[in-house]
Amino acid sequence: MGGQLSVPEDPERSLDVLSTISDDIMHGEDGPRCAAEIGSELQKQFAILPGGRGMNGSPVMVFPEFPEFSELEEEEFQSVLGYLTSVPSVAASGVGFILVIDRRLDRWAAVRATLLRIAGSFPGNLHLVLVLRPTTLFQRTLSDFLFKFNRDEFKMKVVMLSSVTELHAYIDPGQLTTELGGTQEYCHESWISHRTAIEAFALMVKTTAQTLQAFGTELAETELPNDAEATTNLLHTHTLKKDTMKEDLQVALSQGGRLLDCINEPLQTDPEYSMTHDELENLATVQRLLGQLDETETAFDDFWERHRTKLEQCLQLRHFEQHFREVRAQLDVTSERLSGFSEISVSPAHAEHVLRELGGHEDKACDVLDRALSLSSEGDRLIENSHYAEDSIRPKCSELRGVCEEISATLRSKKNLLLRAMEMHHALEKASQWCEEGIFLLASQPVDRCQSQDGAEAALQELERYLDTAPLHTLADRSAICCQYESVLTTQLRDQVERVFQKQGSVQEMFEKRRISLKKLAAKQTRPVQPVAPRPEVKSPHSSPNQQRKERRYSADNAICKKVESPLHNGSTRHASLSEEEENLAVLRRHVMNELLETERAYVEELLCVLEGYAAEMDNPAMAPLIPSTLLSKKDVLFGNMSEIYQFHKRTFLKELEAYTDYPELVGRCFLERMKDLQIYEAYCQNKPRSESLWRQCSDCAFFQECQKKLEHKLGLDSYLLKPVQRITKYQLLLKELLKYSKGRDGCDDLQEALSSILGILKAVNDSMHLIAITGYEGNLSELGRLLMQGSFSVWTEHKKGHAKVKDLARFKPMQRHLFLHEKALLFCKRREENGEGYEKAPSYSFKHSLSMSAVGITENAKGDNKKFEIWCNSRDEVFIVQAPTQEIKTAWVNEIRKVLTQQLKACRDARQQKNLDSVSLSPTSSSTSISLSPFRSNGQKNQKKQDEKKAELSPTSDANSSSSPKHKGWSKTSLSVDASEENDGYSSGEDPMNSDPEDDGGKKLAPGKYTVVADCEKAGPQELSVKSGDVVQLIREGEDGQWFVRNLRSSKEGWVAAANLLSLISESKSSQSLSSSDGSVSGNLSTSSSCSETYTSYSDIKP
Repeated sequence: MGGQLSVPEDPERSLDVLSTISDDIMHGEDGPRCAAEIGSELQKQFAILPGGRGMNGSPVMVFPEFPEFSELEEEEFQSVLGYLTSVPSVAASGVGFILVIDRRLDRWAAVRATLLRIAGSFPGNLHLVLVLRPTTLFQRTLSDFLFKFNRDEFKMKVVMLSSVTELHAYIDPGQLTTELGGTQEYCHESWISHRTAIEAFALMVKTTAQTLQAFGTELAETELPNDAEATTNLLHTHTLKKDTMKEDLQVALSQGGRLLDCINEPLQTDPEYSMTHDELENLATVQRLLGQLDETETAFDDFWERHRTKLEQCLQLRHFEQHFREVRAQLDVTSERLSGFSEISVSPAHAEHVLRELGGHEDKACDVLDRALSLSSEGDRLIENSHYAEDSIRPKCSELRGVCEEISATLRSKKNLLLRAMEMHHALEKASQWCEEGIFLLASQPVDRCQSQDGAEAALQELERYLDTAPLHTLADRSAICCQYESVLTTQLRDQVERVFQKQGSVQEMFEKRRISLKKLAAKQTRPVQPVAPRPEVKSPHSSPNQQRKERRYSADNAICKKVESPLHNGSTRHASLSEEEENLAVLRRHVMNELLETERAYVEELLCVLEGYAAEMDNPAMAPLIPSTLLSKKDVLFGNMSEIYQFHKRTFLKELEAYTDYPELVGRCFLERMKDLQIYEAYCQNKPRSESLWRQCSDCAFFQECQKKLEHKLGLDSYLLKPVQRITKYQLLLKELLKYSKGRDGCDDLQEALSSILGILKAVNDSMHLIAITGYEGNLSELGRLLMQGSFSVWTEHKKGHAKVKDLARFKPMQRHLFLHEKALLFCKRREENGEGYEKAPSYSFKHSLSMSAVGITENAKGDNKKFEIWCNSRDEVFIVQAPTQEIKTAWVNEIRKVLTQQLKACRDARQQKNLDSVSLSPTSSSTSISLSPFRSNGQKNQKKQDEKKAELSPTSDANSSSSPKHKGWSKTSLSVDASEENDGYSSGEDPMNSDPEDDGGKKLAPGKYTVVADCEKAGPQELSVKSGDVVQLIREGEDGQWFVRNLRSSKEGWVAAANLLSLISESKSSQSLSSSDGSVSGNLSTSSSCSETYTSYSDIKP
């Protein structure tokens, strides 16, 4: 709403006065106004205005001797006279001019012609004409005579003077120049220069005045813009113009000051100098102009301040209005979201999720509310500062406060309802938990203990104590509960309340039956009887005693319901108890199965709803105008492979699950059969960050709001896009519940395997989410094999150059690296946290280094820290010291790396064995050429010496056989130095292994592998290992003097055991054999360094 700016009257009047003064200086429009215009005519000096005055104050104009006077053009003559008569003030000009015509050297004819020309064309008022007549005798006599006859012809008062002395009688000598016998110093060039400067200054003053007046008029007629940008531009434009005006004023003032100094210069040179009347008038004029300029500048500054203030207030108003529109729109969106937000919850977890979601809305709403209240306070400040638009600002402030209060009240109301709902859910959960614990208590009371009077009394007291806790945990009054939570009770929640009350009733009924039975047992007078075992023939046709014991054990472990009707000491009573337990377990299994099927059907319906209500609508031409440009052709990004997931569950998985409705314990088979199909969730989860990022960009668009309105959904699309992620994680919870109630039954192993497989899928999904965040790796990650593990570690690096070890610059400060362990390589990456929300907060990983697993060795325990281990290659030329966050993580990684190395070594050994089978068989003595390292550093040199001796004693046959062994490509060929062997004994997959089982003297042979101990054996020395019957041990390698280095897998201890003892102690385990070394080439062996650290070391092709 534009408005006009009012210009103060004082500046306008000042501008008018200044313009009038300038016009006075320049006089009328006719005739020349500036000396600069007639400079050449003035230079001829046929008429001058020296500045003198007559006795009555008349200006004195002098016509010096000028022989060519008669030849002057009339226009030229009129221009000079017109200009000279315009120089004196109006008052002085009004008295009349005194003309002094100096013709002392001329003739009478010239005098007469001059007088006639002046009389005919003098533009001013003439007071007196004084003529210095010719001085020659003839001309003087002639002029005296003829003047008398021609006086009337001149039509003006003319006085003929014979000398300058007579002139002094009419004009004071002080008002005459020296040429006329006066004392006045006159320089015509200086006079012209002064007049030119004064007139230029006057013109500048007039131009400035006109410019200021025009600028003031422009400002007065300016319309106030309706937007902030235009107001800002206008303020900027006016400010630039103001600055230009100020510069012009300063230039005028500066020029006026210089002109004033120039006029005063004679006084500064000679203090006794007396100025002429014209000089005094010039001085006064310049001073007046300067004073008026000062006043005008002051008035203009005041006017500009008022104008700028109003423009700034206008800009403030436009900003306020713009921010008001933005905040009002945000408040409307927030209010709409809150009005569409459902506070209905179906479970404690869901209630907490909805509360967190409401908290997110509240955080966003608080930001908007803070901005709105801040804007309202800003409006109050504008009103306090006397803003001209107070009537427009005040209602907007009131409106903002009202909407903020309304949104705050809605938030409080919904939060209170959610808190009440959570309170209700927790009460229901607490009651359900009490029922489950009661069922567990009933199931855990052993039947044998209850068959005695004391046992029955103890069990009864246990039940009574538990029943005493019922008032603290159960729901007492159904109507009171419904009345108390009326505001949050939905149909679904009422059903939950009803189910909990039914469950409470059932549990209390079970307790009552158990109490009755136990009271009978406690009251029964028992007599001493000889315990008799149940007769073999009295047993259930469906279960053996062993099966009964197994079911009792599982029922006690898994909180199943168990009732005891009577303590009869026979097989039929036990069978009745077990049947009741099995019935309770079956009920629980059916309950879990029903939940699985119901949630699966609901899940399929939700996916269909999303695909038809959102995805299909993106292809609907009628909805195309509502789709933002950022969403076009992005359906695959937003929904991922949801359609594929829906088709799998609708057509296949749901139908197969329904086939197991009556056999819940067997449903694990269904999961195992479809485990490969369930891996489609990995692609969906990998796409989820892109989907969520796209959703955040377009979540407020009209398309999604219209779709949600049609579907009548309380929650937005983002909640439904999260359903597949929630579903794949829900399966493992349901499988755990089924496994809990199915132990000992057919299908239990399948359930356990299905649970492990689902957890494996979840881990693979999680790992893949990290894997896709790797940047900078130039190769193909899929070629590195399956991702086994990933995690963050502190890493130090160490390189061996020559015989010296050189650590990196970060010797004392470790590098933070994220490691990715693949089947074929180990990647080192740098973790970089990203800003943002949700999936955008996921880190990214910059690739730094990689190690091929075929050339890697590990040292399980680094010195100084049980959380450190070493990864190295090339005979420790390059060592990575890795520190895990915990010892458990370190153990898991070491075991996984060991498994990879073991598999690679086994694969190489199998390939070598296959080649050996196709070649010439090795002689028995060749096995003695195997190089083996001692488990202790102190034995290293001795062992090396013995090995050298053995090499020297090799038979020609063994030499031939060993030399004929083929070289194997693809394995590390780094030789083992003595330093390396002493410092890091061990193995890696970078060896060149061959496997040949040696035979002992009795014809039996031992080979590395896993074995079960069948007899106890105590250690005979500090370095030997003690084992017990039933232990599973792993033979690592054969040492000197018939000793084997053995690891007890149960106690994780290691030591040496004599080979003779092992032959009588062990039997081979079902598991596959481990690493072995017995052929002509050197194989890796598990050893212990002086720090008792396990090391896997690379050896290759060490020739004798």
